[in-house]
Amino acid sequence: MNNVLKIFPAVRLLILLLAVLLARSAAAETGNDPDRFKMLHQYALIADSAYHDKTKIEKLLATQGYTLTAHGQLPGYAVSYFLATNDAEKQQIISVRGTSNVENAMVDVAFQLLPNKHTGIKLHQGFAQSADYIYDIVKAKLNRDYRINTTGHSLGGAAALILAMYLDAGGYNVGKVITFGQPKVTNISGSRKYSHLDVTRVVMPKDMVPLVPPLDPMDLMNMEIYWHLGTELVLQEGNAYSELNGVDSMMRATDFLNEMLTEKNLQHHYMTVYINSIAPKMVNAKPVPYENDFSIYDWIGKSSD
Repeated sequence: MNNVLKIFPAVRLLILLLAVLLARSAAAETGNDPDRFKMLHQYALIADSAYHDKTKIEKLLATQGYTLTAHGQLPGYAVSYFLATNDAEKQQIISVRGTSNVENAMVDVAFQLLPNKHTGIKLHQGFAQSADYIYDIVKAKLNRDYRINTTGHSLGGAAALILAMYLDAGGYNVGKVITFGQPKVTNISGSRKYSHLDVTRVVMPKDMVPLVPPLDPMDLMNMEIYWHLGTELVLQEGNAYSELNGVDSMMRATDFLNEMLTEKNLQHHYMTVYINSIAPKMVNAKPVPYENDFSIYDWIGKSSD
């Protein structure tokens, strides 16, 4: 029995290394893509507009060819949402605002994963409740002949992703899901079931909300751990950015296993910071490798203690 216990960590390590190699070999090489960031900037403005009043929302939407179709606020929460329609392009978009309290966001992401009736997977209970309310309200105003996109920031991004899952399960034509500073919403099996969705998660390197709860490499064999969907775009300084997928994306959380939360982390979660970081990449976006401080050799030493 002792020999088996000694071998098991080595097997886990081999699986981890294989997963990392596969994720890196599958990573997309996007090259210089300023048009991509022009589109992201458009979504960022729409996500940010959910923080403003109805008049400002309508004004911003008009500049992008949309009209406001529905607008409301979740009961008991300072979280608003809207549905907008672009008849010329036959598209609709749902935007959900996040919490104004970043510290609350850090706490709220730790809620239990529970089975969800719409999707057949386990979802974060609080985020799913927000999505349930919005879905019930806007469903009557959705056009099945149009492509429906979703966006949001922080906890609003989490609700936007779950809404896309609901729409997909309901047979709607789901387009892009673009979120900013979005926390995790489901586990490994849930992310696999909805891996066909076109999800882009835009993050700042020091924004901790997308990384909570942090990933311990020892948990990689646990199918119930929180796991992200889609492609992660890390907004580096200037015109630089990094693109991560799969385990590479999840391993970013290991950077913060021994790091204390500071005011800088909180500031990097603000939507204005995201918009300002996207702006220079609209001219000349430059992909760069993501430098992870996590050392597999250090982890081997800790796991053998």
